Amino acid sequence: MSNETDLRYPIGKVEDQIFSNKGGYDEKVKATYLQDIQMCPSLLENAILNLDEQQLNVPYRDGGWTSRQVIHHVADSHMNAYVRFKLALTEENPTIKPYNEAAWAELSDTKKLPVNISLTLLHALHTRWVELMNNMSESDWQRTIFHPEHKREIKLWDMLGTYAWHGKHHTAHITALRERMGWN
Repeated sequence: MSNETDLRYPIGKVEDQIFSNKGGYDEKVKATYLQDIQMCPSLLENAILNLDEQQLNVPYRDGGWTSRQVIHHVADSHMNAYVRFKLALTEENPTIKPYNEAAWAELSDTKKLPVNISLTLLHALHTRWVELMNNMSESDWQRTIFHPEHKREIKLWDMLGTYAWHGKHHTAHITALRERMGWN
């Protein structure tokens, strides 16, 4: 494994993390995933604690996003995920709208706004999202969305694992950068 791969996937790839749970729906796993999602905003906030503007604008790897872009990306991504959950719970296998996350990371709100805007949004969003998920039945977790880029149905159960991983993945980008740069 190259250093580049290590920097891109500091906690491993999503496939290695969530799809190791081959048994399907599991209450204990669900509790862990929900806690990961609930803690995500605080973990991101702690990851950037005491970083100045210059440090927030350093990419976590060559050709990668800055910590500022990472924070705003997580907000963008998790807003989309929340909406996808609500669509799946209220429609039969809705086709979701993919988005170009790399292009979104280059827009002015992502490159210029303070990260506290997205951190505040994430705290509120995750409160609502966790409330929604805490009240889903076992059959709700089997509901699906259709992802046109991947040309497949995705269960909400699998999305839960993906987004539990996603927050930790991007937090690790920032914390690994801090460690490499000696910003502790």
